Amino acid sequence: MARPAARGLNTPARTGHAQSAGAGAPSPALARARGSETGSKGLLVPTTPKTSTLSVVAPGILVAATGVGAGDLLTAGFAGAKLGLGICWAVVLGAVMKWALTEGLARYQLGAGESLLAAWASKLRLHWVFLLYLLIWSFTVGGALINACGVAGHALAPLSADARTSQMIWGAVHSLAGAALVLAGGFKLFERFMAVCVGVLFLAVTFCAARLAPAALAQAEFVNPLALRAEALHWTIGLIGGVGGTVTVLCYGYWIREERREGADGLRLCRIDLAVAYLVTAFFGIAMLIIAARTPELNSTSVGVAGVLAESIERAVGPAGRWVFLSGFWAAVFSSLLGVWQGVPYLFADALQRATRATPPSGSLTATRAYRVFLAYIALAPLATLGQSVRQIQLVYAVLGACFIPLLAASLLALNNHPRWQRPGYRNGCAANLLLGLTLAFFAWQGAAAIWERALALFAADTR
Repeated sequence: MARPAARGLNTPARTGHAQSAGAGAPSPALARARGSETGSKGLLVPTTPKTSTLSVVAPGILVAATGVGAGDLLTAGFAGAKLGLGICWAVVLGAVMKWALTEGLARYQLGAGESLLAAWASKLRLHWVFLLYLLIWSFTVGGALINACGVAGHALAPLSADARTSQMIWGAVHSLAGAALVLAGGFKLFERFMAVCVGVLFLAVTFCAARLAPAALAQAEFVNPLALRAEALHWTIGLIGGVGGTVTVLCYGYWIREERREGADGLRLCRIDLAVAYLVTAFFGIAMLIIAARTPELNSTSVGVAGVLAESIERAVGPAGRWVFLSGFWAAVFSSLLGVWQGVPYLFADALQRATRATPPSGSLTATRAYRVFLAYIALAPLATLGQSVRQIQLVYAVLGACFIPLLAASLLALNNHPRWQRPGYRNGCAANLLLGLTLAFFAWQGAAAIWERALALFAADTR
């Protein structure tokens, strides 16, 4: 029985037998999926992919900018203050795992010709579960990002003598400005703005970490992962899960579609830009651990997170260090907010289309009503969290995001190993299966350990 063609990116999931010009030329979509186009005589001719520097690394820049903001800087800041530089193995581990996940996602999409959400709907029947999770996750991550932007804005330009009021105003301003930029600017403006933010962040964090590294290295003590308990365990899970983003890695599939990547050439470019993205992400995470390791007072629930870190840097390197760090901190958290505001509505619009079996849009998902409605939801609903503890919101966001990773890893193990769901040449090799298996095992174990610790704490509180 013939298997129906895959839906999602308007390219087939599997190629058929080669066709001659006399027997009928392949369709343009099939030709593009094979890395070629149909010429004037019906023959396949190689395409010339975009190879400018920006087009090669642009989706990776978006991955780094979106993940580095709240996922790295705030979580790494709190984890560094509590555990020190000895927890840097968690950053490296998180970056390697996220590279394996995102590369597997890109390989599935380019090989099977459909998005991961399309596969969840048609093959694994997970679309309604994902929609419910996305609604909860988006509210939590939106609250974390809005509050983080409020912290950054207040640190740079206080609007009130009361820090909490100033933070609330700046958080609302950043949320609304991000939504307006996504609606009015288009993908190319979004892409360029994010590249500028990453540049500012890279220069700022490099300067500050280089000045503080000698003292942080002298005080560093290795943190044994097997000895982690209670809050230290929760922050470690959040740190690994937050490095490079969690649910936002799914946005990478839509960003490479905007760059028109297809076939083997597209996969080669994806591996290059993802390597760059996660090297940069790991660097940022370790740099934040270095900065925060000198700031044990960050364990407080103060809304002035950026200010506390900036004062620590100012004491070490002078007033210039304070403003350099604050500028980089703002670039990080606002670029992260902007990446989520632009990318996550893609996920909702695509998942809703699959769940309701609606007719696929003729153009980009950004033009759909579902995309715009969800953008309004993620920009407005989390405003209710303004004024809450940044530290607690960030912890809930990071742990909730980390719970998504086992689902993603298990899905890629199933989809990319199935002979009927993935083409030869795009299936998992031994190394990919090993990395995805380790990712699945680690997050399942750590997640279960965190739940057990929390259950014991609640039981102990009830028996007092």
